Amino acid sequence: MNLVKFSAKLSSSGPVLEPGTPLWQIVPTRGADGRPLADFMMLVPKLNKRPQHIIDITLINLQKALEPCPDVVFVNFNMKLNLLWVSVNCRNGLILELVSVIQKRVPEAMLVA
Repeated sequence: MNLVKFSAKLSSSGPVLEPGTPLWQIVPTRGADGRPLADFMMLVPKLNKRPQHIIDITLINLQKALEPCPDVVFVNFNMKLNLLWVSVNCRNGLILELVSVIQKRVPEAMLVA
């Protein structure tokens, strides 16, 4: 199950999102202003082994944590790896803020990189 968000408009000739598409092919590397984006990953241990209603609640909580931030450009949750990837516009302290918000909503989430 993938949770994907782009804040910039994509052209119709952009990448086609299909299951198994490597992130390096779909993750944007530059923001709308042309500046490089920053990325971080968080692990939600054993989420894929939990009941479906717990998975759904967790994904909703992740979405609620990230949606209000206009600097979030791309979000992907890899259910097989239990891994959240987030790309953001560069701003001092933003990643720390987002990690804190995510951990308030999903306490078991751990920052990887």
